Amino acid sequence: MKNLKINNRFTAELPADTDLTNEIRQVKNTSFSYVNPTKPSNPKLIHASEEVAELIGISKDEIQSEEFLNVFSGKEILSETQPYAMCYAGHQFGNWAGQLGDGRAINLTEVENNNQFFTLQLKGAGKTPYSRTADGLAVLRSSIREYLCAEAMYHLGVPTTRSLSLILSGDQVLRDVLYNGNPAYEKGAIVCRVAPSFIRFGSFEMLTARNELKNLKQFVEYNIKHYFPEITGEPKEQYLQFFKKVADTTREMILNWQRVGFVHGVMNTDNMSIHGITIDYGPYGWLENYDPNWTPNTTDSQNKRYRFGNQPQVAHWNLYQLANAIYPLINETEQLEKILESFMDDFILDYKEMSLNKLGVFISASAQIDNDLTDNLEATLQLTETDMTIFFRNLSSVKKSDSVEKAIEKIQFSFYKIEEVSGDILDAWKKWFTAYLERLNSEELSDDERSQKMNLINPKYVLRNYMAQLAIDAADKEDYSLINELYTLLQKPYEEQPEYEKWFAKRPDWARSKVGCSMLSCSS
Repeated sequence: MKNLKINNRFTAELPADTDLTNEIRQVKNTSFSYVNPTKPSNPKLIHASEEVAELIGISKDEIQSEEFLNVFSGKEILSETQPYAMCYAGHQFGNWAGQLGDGRAINLTEVENNNQFFTLQLKGAGKTPYSRTADGLAVLRSSIREYLCAEAMYHLGVPTTRSLSLILSGDQVLRDVLYNGNPAYEKGAIVCRVAPSFIRFGSFEMLTARNELKNLKQFVEYNIKHYFPEITGEPKEQYLQFFKKVADTTREMILNWQRVGFVHGVMNTDNMSIHGITIDYGPYGWLENYDPNWTPNTTDSQNKRYRFGNQPQVAHWNLYQLANAIYPLINETEQLEKILESFMDDFILDYKEMSLNKLGVFISASAQIDNDLTDNLEATLQLTETDMTIFFRNLSSVKKSDSVEKAIEKIQFSFYKIEEVSGDILDAWKKWFTAYLERLNSEELSDDERSQKMNLINPKYVLRNYMAQLAIDAADKEDYSLINELYTLLQKPYEEQPEYEKWFAKRPDWARSKVGCSMLSCSS
């Protein structure tokens, strides 16, 4: 790949592990360990993103080359590079977990293209010093989910890592998909994912927990220098600005998750990026029926810490841990606490405005936010199973002149059990639509103008778990056509795409309890 411009800032400027053995261990006084990927036996390219390749400086023709296959499967190492795994810690499900690190991810290199920097990382490329009891590999099932979802999120307008390539390793990997004592061999695969960096909240937590304050200072200043160059001032002021930037971008990311109905499923502090981008697609899911208490993660099924409705609160809690991690550089709490307090205050205001925008109510800066309209809708949506994506998309077809009955008819396709929409439930819907139509008739936008704006906010197509599972089932039989189809579909999620209308559908009944469609484990 002749146009790849290598620029390894992370390894050049931060302390490296002096132990070059690839043995599971505690790694101290360092930011990373050098480690090479495990060579796959028979790699095969399933899919690659031409868009992401161009972003980092790889041509369309190079994607089909043997060099591309070998480099992004881990079989060969790019010249002038030395792959590495990062050291970090984290809180998992609210509990301190100590050292974690890149257990199944290996960073190949950093590249520069068009004045932007990107880290290229292989997920599922083998054991590292941080793999704990695992093998560092990934299966085709989870790799398809990550590959498709990152690109789907990007085109939805949600801040995220990107996917460059999806490659079969040719090897078998042993996995217990539901952690219930029934392991089985599955096809191995590797995804190359792309981001400004893969630095996490847990990267800072690790240094502070070990009292490596000199390294902490160096690490924070490295991040400011390369990722937030607009930050200036005295050191303490810079550290506070850095925290504020991370809080603001995190708030924007969570707001977009809530907008499209995405549930991350495992919002541990080691899965939170300093760039405010979605990383580590594991047991994620989209809301089918609107249920704020739903989590896709089997590990979280009892406490539901990472349920859809709790994601803003968890983000706030995670930011609190990051504040604790950088506190030793600041030595005062007042400004950190103000930033944390403003995070929730600003999120609540942003969420209310976003919720109204989804309804086609676009308020001016001085207008009164109508809490009743949004709050009552969220309550009404839960009276019977109502598909979130379909409801909001079809709501754009409601006109100011519609009767309440006509408006309900236009969104009834979103109901899973239409027969339940009677009696008190029907009355609740009539009451809400009465208020909604009254509000629409007070707005200046025409029906067509409102509909167009709503359809830029409310996607028609999202990567529902059953869709990904269908692609996985086909790929297990060496049929990759559904991966191609879904990839194409999800590049234009706000457009009608009549040729793909079959995907504008509620979750089928068979997907309610099928593994991979309803609940997933962290190995998913």
